Amino acid sequence: MCRNIKRLRIPSGSPSDDEIRAAAMQFVRKVSGYRAPSHRNQAVFERAVDEIAAATRTLLENLSIGNQ
Repeated sequence: MCRNIKRLRIPSGSPSDDEIRAAAMQFVRKVSGYRAPSHRNQAVFERAVDEIAAATRTLLENLSIGNQ
């Protein structure tokens, strides 16, 4: 059951916040092994999604594109 995380860096523009969050959610689900966390783990699960989404946005905004 291996799924690819959607590629977010595309020539036609930058991804939406929803697309970045969905990719972060997919990553956290894969790493944690949970589709949905227990009530007790909800806060840490959501915090991880937020942190990964923020890091992804920073990465995409700062990548040099092409042969620069």
